[in-house]
Amino acid sequence: MRPLLFLAVALSFVFNPAVTSHARESQLLADGWRFSLSDASDAGKADFDDHGWQSVTLPHNWGWQEAQAGKKIYRGPGWYRRELLVTPEKGKRFFLRFEAATLVADVYVNGKPVSEHRGGFGAFCFEITKFLSATGTNVLAVRVDNSKAPDLAPLDGDFSVYGGLYRPVHLIVTGAENISLTDHGSPGVAWLQTSVNARQAVLDVTAQISNGTTNKTPLKLVASVVDADGKTVASSEQKFSPARSDTAPYFLRVTVPSPHLWNGRKDPYLYKAIVELRSADDVVLDTVEQPLGLRFYSVDPDKGFFLNGQPYHLHGVNRHQDNLDKGWAISEADMDEDIAQLKEIGATVVRCCHYQHSDYFYSLCDKAGILVWAELPQVNIVRATPEFANTSRDQLLDLIRQSVNHPAIFTWSLGNEIAGNSDDPHRELQDLNAVAHGEDPTRLTIQATMTAGRPQMNKIPDLLGWNIYPGWYSGDKEDYARDLDARRNSSKSGGFCVSEYGAGANAAQHEQNPKHPIAKGQWHPEEWEAEVHESAWAAMKQRPYVWGTFVWCMFDFAVASRNEGSTPGLNDKGLVTRDRKIKKDAFYFYKANWNDEPMIYLASRRFTERTNAITDVKIYSNAKNPELFVNGVSQGKQADGVDNVFIWKNITLSPGENKIVASATANGQPVTDLCVWKLSPPEPAK
Repeated sequence: MRPLLFLAVALSFVFNPAVTSHARESQLLADGWRFSLSDASDAGKADFDDHGWQSVTLPHNWGWQEAQAGKKIYRGPGWYRRELLVTPEKGKRFFLRFEAATLVADVYVNGKPVSEHRGGFGAFCFEITKFLSATGTNVLAVRVDNSKAPDLAPLDGDFSVYGGLYRPVHLIVTGAENISLTDHGSPGVAWLQTSVNARQAVLDVTAQISNGTTNKTPLKLVASVVDADGKTVASSEQKFSPARSDTAPYFLRVTVPSPHLWNGRKDPYLYKAIVELRSADDVVLDTVEQPLGLRFYSVDPDKGFFLNGQPYHLHGVNRHQDNLDKGWAISEADMDEDIAQLKEIGATVVRCCHYQHSDYFYSLCDKAGILVWAELPQVNIVRATPEFANTSRDQLLDLIRQSVNHPAIFTWSLGNEIAGNSDDPHRELQDLNAVAHGEDPTRLTIQATMTAGRPQMNKIPDLLGWNIYPGWYSGDKEDYARDLDARRNSSKSGGFCVSEYGAGANAAQHEQNPKHPIAKGQWHPEEWEAEVHESAWAAMKQRPYVWGTFVWCMFDFAVASRNEGSTPGLNDKGLVTRDRKIKKDAFYFYKANWNDEPMIYLASRRFTERTNAITDVKIYSNAKNPELFVNGVSQGKQADGVDNVFIWKNITLSPGENKIVASATANGQPVTDLCVWKLSPPEPAK
């Protein structure tokens, strides 16, 4: 019998400086920035003249214009500058928190260097108290550089690395004693757990407390859990006296009796987790308040994924943080739209590839009950140098310490497709695996692979994902079953997930009875993508040792180096177009299989211009016995659909416009879909 991988977890989520109260204040620094895409000489100096620079609003990034046109993007430095009106006050501390900057950021205040952050996807926070001018007028300058650097992942990847301050920036003010903001940009609080079950949840809380005074003052730390009705269900406290001018961790244990469990899409219940730093006489000095989800999970290599002791199928998608005409500088509204489409398709899990995603997006997954695979940006290539190992470790610490309190995150990924021209990855992956378990013993580790050439590398993390593409890059779409069985014992435990699979599709290209297209060619018919997914899902869902499936990918995204499918600069394997406007046929195939909400959908609906009078008609529906009408005439009902796919063979179209209607009744609710196809005579042979 293969070993059972098991974790009991009670987790909370999203650090948002704006939700903290009392001594802590936060200001969003969105406006008033000037920008120059150059390595401007002396731009960090306070008296530098930036009046000729471009005015921009954050979030902001460069390179997306070139990428989506299929052109080489600029990889180099750019500068941001703005005025900062902040007057120092006794007993107050001032911080700048950047949610991300690609890839290296050097921060200056009033011409003096504050610090540097290396890594393009995690947040970072610097204290600027000692750099502020007594006049209250200050100059903030940030040099951001997205150049490739030998010590900094990603060194490669099938996605474009834009540059800029592409996530928000905050000015945060606290009292002299606070819950630290500078521990790898984290909230300064980690809610981990000894055990979770239906009887109780035992939480171990670590709070990083920073004493900015030269006094050894008695303080009190209080941790509380509050339910959705506002009732405090558990709390704990301790008194302590921090060392002078020091930051150190302090620990509490909180036990929640009879917890209401966070149960994925079925019931993503959230408590409030509150940590307060108080004076000895109970004056609140600082507070971090976060929603809290309690759940436990396990992965059985023979039976699949279990959430809270019950079978829970993980089926979902990969997602890049990329949007048309925006690149990575996306808004909260953009992320709201993405999560709404994930919910519509019925996804229970999302792989946030190939780097740390926004805290806001993780929090949306927490609320929606969508589990998250969170990933380190080690893509394709790693280097066996101390410098690369150090920055990769720092990026992993950024990811874990900032995101550890999200209930949706169930695994930390060490990288993607590490092979090829990499240095020997084994030592570094072992070290990162140990760091992940040391930082967070409540979660499993994982990596995505596409190579069997280094079998021991694939057995370093607890879990394994395979990126496979039968019917696209190699083989045929009928090869999924064979390819899955061939990988049966490739992971440490024997089970695995399919971390990537799919095919490209241009929603404007169509073919009746499509043939396997050339992946790098200009012809990517929508019908072929749908057939690949139908074959893939049929094979994967029958194999319980495949404990999770992740479509590549949810949305088309820009890749400067690609030129295929008649659209330069695009990876078109998405189920939805890059602008989020067109949901391709394959999207509705999965919606029919993953979402219980009654639906019916006519495939090939955009194949409006026809020259062949005889055609099959395909419907995706989770309703029973759908009926097809062509020009008002019933073509009969179908009761023998496979995987919610229903096909009417050899339907005859009439010259001119043909009205195609599909209808059914599901749970007493009528569902209908309509499209119009025009039949024209074929062009005469030349």
